[in-house]
Amino acid sequence: MPPQPCLSLARRTSLTKDGAGQHENGSCKGDKVGRASFVRESADVRRQALIDATARCLAERGAGGASVRVICAMAGVSPGLLTHYYEGIEALILATYRDVGRRVGEAMDAAAESAGDDPRARLDAYATASFRPPVLDPDLLATWVAFWSLVKSTPPIAEAHAEIYAAYRDAMERLIAVCRPNMEPCKVRLNAVAITALVDGFWLELCLDTSSFTAEEACDMTRKWISDLLDS
Repeated sequence: MPPQPCLSLARRTSLTKDGAGQHENGSCKGDKVGRASFVRESADVRRQALIDATARCLAERGAGGASVRVICAMAGVSPGLLTHYYEGIEALILATYRDVGRRVGEAMDAAAESAGDDPRARLDAYATASFRPPVLDPDLLATWVAFWSLVKSTPPIAEAHAEIYAAYRDAMERLIAVCRPNMEPCKVRLNAVAITALVDGFWLELCLDTSSFTAEEACDMTRKWISDLLDS
């Protein structure tokens, strides 16, 4: 998701042109609200620009190649802006992991919603969303692998990783439970773990090498695996 362009300095200063700071009704209240709105928008845009640049940097250079200088150059901002919005590069990488995880989760949720009301179709769509864009993306894989490489050495990243995957498995469990309302909760949980592991493996291989099997074959194998798990 490309960052939106920031408003220009001229646009910003025009809010208080000639020191009047007033609208046609003579009140400065609207200007104050406008300035506050701009500040919030500008901050959000700049934070997102830093997050997007961090994701690109991790994809291209890995965790070891991520630096304040490189990320800020990619974002087109000064290094001081990074430390203004984040405590340091580790905090920015953490924010990036959470942002990327949120986007992936939203893509999977959208796939399930688009499948309609049939419980099995929703489960299949959620599980196989990893084999279609925007989730099936070599750059996303490269970024994700960089995050994985930090899990063991960086506790905040490990915590975020656990939260992201717990949310994914929880969603999977809910979908399975709707399909099989009489299934024991412990079995629902283990089936969600199994499907998650299977999907991760197929997704990893598809992003690295498409010569072994196609995305559609990955979908077919996943659906068959789900059928075997739920019908056993």
